[in-house]
Amino acid sequence: MAKTIFEKHSSGRKGYTLWENDVPLTAADCLPPKYRRKRELKLPEVSELDVMRHFLELSHMNHCIEKGFYPLGSCTMKYNPKLHETLVRNCGLVNIHPLQPEKTVQGALEIMHELQIMLAEISGMYNVSLQPVAGAQGEFTGLKIIQKYHEQKGNTQKDTIIMPDSAHGTNPASASLVGYKTIQIKSNAKGMIDLEELKKVVDDSVAGFMITNPNTLGIFETQYEQIAKIIHDVDGLVYLDGANLNALLGIIKPGQCGFDILHFNLHKTFSTPHGGGGPGSGPVGVVEKLSPYLPYPIAARCPDNECYVLDNSHLETSVGKVHTFYGNFLVYARAYIYIKMLGAKGLKRVAENAIINANYLLVKLKDYYEVPYPGFCMHEFVASGRKQKDEHGVKTFDIAKRLLDKGFHAPTVYFPLIVSEALMVEPTETESMETLDDFIIAMIEIAKECEEDPEKVQQAPTNTPVKRVDDVRAVRQLDVKFDW
Repeated sequence: MAKTIFEKHSSGRKGYTLWENDVPLTAADCLPPKYRRKRELKLPEVSELDVMRHFLELSHMNHCIEKGFYPLGSCTMKYNPKLHETLVRNCGLVNIHPLQPEKTVQGALEIMHELQIMLAEISGMYNVSLQPVAGAQGEFTGLKIIQKYHEQKGNTQKDTIIMPDSAHGTNPASASLVGYKTIQIKSNAKGMIDLEELKKVVDDSVAGFMITNPNTLGIFETQYEQIAKIIHDVDGLVYLDGANLNALLGIIKPGQCGFDILHFNLHKTFSTPHGGGGPGSGPVGVVEKLSPYLPYPIAARCPDNECYVLDNSHLETSVGKVHTFYGNFLVYARAYIYIKMLGAKGLKRVAENAIINANYLLVKLKDYYEVPYPGFCMHEFVASGRKQKDEHGVKTFDIAKRLLDKGFHAPTVYFPLIVSEALMVEPTETESMETLDDFIIAMIEIAKECEEDPEKVQQAPTNTPVKRVDDVRAVRQLDVKFDW
């Protein structure tokens, strides 16, 4: 075997010790010939120490919240306490099986039932289903509930969902998947929904309105009650995209403010590490009149209050199942622990600290980067690299890459689409003032580099394991298989 195939390899070394096989048959005896390997398996020969060092080196190449600041707007990349991870690894939680009889998983069902109640209390909604396993699936489920509501009422003409131009990209996609047409409303000069524009497009064909509040500009939509009235007057429903619920905890209850449906992102707001492709959970909460349409099953108490069951009693009115078995149970468990440990006062402090941190960054950076919608923000804000691009030829993409050189993950770039050269910054509530100050210094240094040495920013990153990749070529010529 050629040494050059692997980064680490030396013939004869091994990093494992296997027990002596007490089964007389070999793998070759057990497998039919057509399933046997035709060529020798090419694996590196390394010691255990080499293996450990190799994976440690790989871990240093990745940016994570434990390694450095991760102000990825719209994604709430906050630190999640390791105590929660320890607790959810309890064998009573991780070793249960979804096909076990209900009487043997009473603790799990109790957690689910109590979590439904807590989420309903936090949101002001009447009832909650934990079934959806992602924010986008929560949207899809909420829209199916809207559709079911109108079908039950005979509102066959309602085929349209309205949403603002600051909506999350999944909103129009979810509406289209359900079969609705979409209408986009432009934001006004303050970055909020233009009520006059909304009134122009609202008619009897409107099934619902989807809104994110705070919106993707980090601005709180203060006109939510007027919006709700406009939509309710044509028997439409108002859907709140709960992706930014981090900013509302303990401050307002959407169910008491005119919203009919919302989804929670447990993996953003309630302590499951975000990113890496999962896991996720997108429970849906609804007002009382929509409760019969929630997906089944829902964790419930027995009539005698002596046990917990998975309730399917609303099967005939429900939109159906949206996931197998219990959903992503350990995400529920983390959320349950997070809420129990913080309590009402702690949850409110989460939102307050997220808002304070975002406004602190905004005030410190607004003299160096354009802020298209200035003023008070919520948990995030959107700056722009348009000045740097127009005056010095440095794009927002370049600024993001230069931040990597300074040890920070970049904010979300080029979103929302209504801001040219957008930089969407969300510091979250878990970062210290010292970390925020270091980020401010780095951003100011980059702004000055754009003026004095733009080429340095345009060539960034210079000290990361991987430099700039050809994104277009990667999409067109996707190759994720290593050829042995």
